[in-house]
Amino acid sequence: MNININNLIKRAEKQFAAGDFDQALQSYALVLASSPGHEESKVGVLLSDFGSENAEEAQALYDYYQVIKDEKEDAYKIINNIITTLEESKNSLQDLLVDPLKEQVDYEDGIRYEDFMQLVDDRGDFKKAFEDIMFSTKVIITEKSEFIDFVRHLATEGFDEMALHYLDAAAGSFGDDQDIYELYNIATGSKK
Repeated sequence: MNININNLIKRAEKQFAAGDFDQALQSYALVLASSPGHEESKVGVLLSDFGSENAEEAQALYDYYQVIKDEKEDAYKIINNIITTLEESKNSLQDLLVDPLKEQVDYEDGIRYEDFMQLVDDRGDFKKAFEDIMFSTKVIITEKSEFIDFVRHLATEGFDEMALHYLDAAAGSFGDDQDIYELYNIATGSKK
């Protein structure tokens, strides 16, 4: 089979520019099947694959590649390293966000909420227990119910400014949650 590499590259570039990453990937793969060392096609495969989930980033990296490909011998490696770093960062972030209940939290730097509440029971007073640990230990909250309970305690035990700070910091995570609105009312009402 005799293929025209230049025509395939032009077609792949048009497909990529149009955001048709699957077709661009196939076109670049055809070039690589015929010419495995073709560096521009290797970059095209990487960016087309990356573009199927990250279109804007892939387009930006493609533009960057166009700028550096004639200036740098290792342009392929540079793009490959950037994509690898972006994907690793994305995966690390997803691991932290996908399942906060996983044992990924470093409990050496804090105390689980359930253990903190046991401390509260032992001391018989939320305020005393919280004041004892607030500057040396963080309370690790892994569930919405724990967050709500913790902020409710803060608001009703005289830590209303801190409760509002926690609510403001987490507002985007809960959207229009009525429990969160109620906590705002409790925290602002405790100032009166």
